[in-house]
Amino acid sequence: MNLIQRIEHWGDHHHPRWIDFVRIALGILIFAKGVSFIMDRDSVATLIERTHFQLSIWGAVHYVVFAHLVGGIFIALGFVTRFASLIQIPILIGAVFFVNITQGFSFLNSEFWLSLIVLLLLCYFVIVGSGPMSLDKMMDKPGYKRDI
Repeated sequence: MNLIQRIEHWGDHHHPRWIDFVRIALGILIFAKGVSFIMDRDSVATLIERTHFQLSIWGAVHYVVFAHLVGGIFIALGFVTRFASLIQIPILIGAVFFVNITQGFSFLNSEFWLSLIVLLLLCYFVIVGSGPMSLDKMMDKPGYKRDI
């Protein structure tokens, strides 16, 4: 059993049910942030420009918006939660360390604290997975027929 399989096994057996409600709220929050980015793409481009990365700005904007929309839905439903959380982590690292930290660590900087909490929760869900109230668990039940 390799390391990834051991982490998945541990996460599947150490997952309290109330954490599923946190996962669902996190997915809805990420999806809502993706919708807000669609509404104001120019501000997202400005945020990415402030990081001074040598990326295609509009390519990065499209990645952020797509990852938030699709990843948020997947996390909320509990469908491939580990992968959906993993693709969110680079975005949140950028938000925490390159965008929001420039405004300081004050308690008034709510975007920084929200980004930090979301980053920590995403790291948690990469380890523990989706939990008992999820599409992943439902597809593993004996009565569900999966054509692969």
